[in-house]
Parts: sequence; C-alpha cells; structure tokens
Amino acid sequence: MQTIHQQQKHLDELFSRVGELPDAELQSHWSRYLCVLVSGFLENSVEHCLVEYCRVRCHESVSNYVQANLVSFQNPKMGNILELFGKFDPQWKATLEQQTQGELADSVNSIVGNRNKIAHGDSVSLSISSLRSYYKNALKVIALLRATSGVG
Repeated sequence: MQTIHQQQKHLDELFSRVGELPDAELQSHWSRYLCVLVSGFLENSVEHCLVEYCRVRCHESVSNYVQANLVSFQNPKMGNILELFGKFDPQWKATLEQQTQGELADSVNSIVGNRNKIAHGDSVSLSISSLRSYYKNALKVIALLRATSGVG
C-alpha cells in the first residue's frame, strides 16, 4: 500500500493533468475516477492517523488489534469519522466536530456520497472544479485529523 504522502502526491499529479484535458466529457469521466480515489485516500488517512497513534502509544498487541479492526473502516463520511475518533477520545470528536462543521464536512460528505453513487452505477453530475474544491477541503480535514491524533 502506498503511504499517505505518496497517495496525495499521486492525486495532486492526476488533478493537474486532468485540468489540461480539452474534452469536457473526458474531464467528467476523470472526475468520477478521481472521486473514487479521493474517497479511498480519506479512508486510508483516517486509518493511518489512528494506527500511528496506537503504534506510538500502545502495547504492540493493542496496536495490532486496532490496525486489524480499522482495515474495515469504509464510507468516511464526516459523521463516521467523528464517531470513530470519538471512540478513541470523546474530546477529539467534540473538537473535530467544531473544526469541520460546514464546508469541510459538506465536502467530505459530497466526496463519499458521489463515490457511493458512482460505485452503484448511478448518474452523478460532478465537475472537476467541484471535486478539486472538495479535495482541497478534504486535505484540510486530514490535516486536522493528523493534528488531533498527534500524527505529524
């Protein structure tokens, strides 16, 4: 599995390339593909933050248990992320909820909602510029998750 840094670099490169495509229909197809990748990046980032938190602070057996259970974390809607972080520390949930309300949470939820529609073959009207905005906000959320969990 790629590291979080490698995934972000790859996504950044893809976003820069898709902006150069002259064909609007092709950009639309790419926006759907990128939406799936960004959603996966969110899942992996959440897992990374919490696994790293445990790796540094917990006994190896506890860390292994947490890692094994986080592999199944899917649908990283903001509510699910908050709930998961709240299981580690209720204050984390309260802080993150306050920091991400509004546009940041909406962007994360839009990424995951569109990804679910795409995965089920539903039609989505997702422009590359909207997805780029959602992605930038998702990066802000990931930075907050990293800061909250103490993962530098």
